[in-house]
Amino acid sequence: MAKGQYSRKSATRDERKKILIVCEGEKTEPNYFRSFRYPKDVVEVSVDGAGCETIRVVERAIERRDKANNSKNPYDEIWCVFDRDSFPKTHFYNALAMARKQSFRLAYSIEAFELWYLLHFEYRDAAMSRIDYSEKLERYLKRKYLKNDVKMYESIADKTGDAIRNADRLLKFQQEQHSSKEYDRNPVTHVFELVNVLRSYKTKP
Repeated sequence: MAKGQYSRKSATRDERKKILIVCEGEKTEPNYFRSFRYPKDVVEVSVDGAGCETIRVVERAIERRDKANNSKNPYDEIWCVFDRDSFPKTHFYNALAMARKQSFRLAYSIEAFELWYLLHFEYRDAAMSRIDYSEKLERYLKRKYLKNDVKMYESIADKTGDAIRNADRLLKFQQEQHSSKEYDRNPVTHVFELVNVLRSYKTKP
């Protein structure tokens, strides 16, 4: 291979936007985010299904960040994706504080990631249990909802615009209701902010 040709390919690779997404779940969130398609010469998206609780998600992101920095191949954006869950309130707040101190971006949901799925079909600002989310989704999907469903993205992709609008409306509503208490914003999801970033690169629905 000619030296000039090698240099051009290296420059293309090095100039790509690099995004890391570290998820609390091992299947649900990673399956969804891995379903996006991107122009490979423009962006590289790495999805890590950490399978751990909130604070550990942030710690995992730190580890991945440091490893990338040491190899001189740093990420341009790092996102932490987790739910409030049933952990003590302090776990949630500590995870938020830790992530923000590291300048990581947050795509958290209260109470569950499934809220993001539901917002594809309806606007909702009343709290629900995880079981209720699943039952609602099954009525809309007309099939059993499985957390590890690899086809979930394609089942709802055509409604992503509706979900973004509903999630943005919901966030503004919760900010007005609970201006300084993030933990009490139930329900709410910031997943739409990450999806907006991904949609700016993706090449198909």
